[in-house]
Amino acid sequence: MKRPSAASILLAAVPFVGMCLSVDLWDRVEPRVLGVPFNMAWMLAWIALSPALMGIAYWIEKRR
Repeated sequence: MKRPSAASILLAAVPFVGMCLSVDLWDRVEPRVLGVPFNMAWMLAWIALSPALMGIAYWIEKRR
């Protein structure tokens, strides 16, 4: 089993950092995004972006 590349590890870490380590940036209710509180919209955006980033990481690893 090959070790994953640095690029795929970084891509996998981006959603974790965006959701867990950036709480000071999104820990508020106002403004609302499409009627949803900002903190919920932030989390939903990362949940939607995570599969795309994981797909790119998979594509990088498959090419190796």
